[in-house]
Amino acid sequence: GWCPLSPTGTQTTQLLVEPPWTPAVLWDQVTLTCQGSGTANATTWYKDGKHWGKEGLDHFVVTESGTYKCDKPGTGLSPSVSVLNDRLVLQVPARALLEGDKVTLRCRV
Repeated sequence: GWCPLSPTGTQTTQLLVEPPWTPAVLWDQVTLTCQGSGTANATTWYKDGKHWGKEGLDHFVVTESGTYKCDKPGTGLSPSVSVLNDRLVLQVPARALLEGDKVTLRCRV
């Protein structure tokens, strides 16, 4: 399911990634979804620190590697999500991890 990259229950903009693994990789057909309490379809997207032309969309499938953020009126700027185009990655679940947690690692090629 969907997994936020920052704690839930806070009044901030969340950037969710599906499939819920980090680092995200381009060849997984990653979907990014921007969630906030602001107006639906009023999302501003940023790629690699620059304004990016996905105006109004709350979610989309990533087609280019890079670092993404979104902004929602009322809840502000989300944490960033990097989508890599690497051929070999070691992934962990895209959720907050604490020392002592049991974690499934995925080595992907």
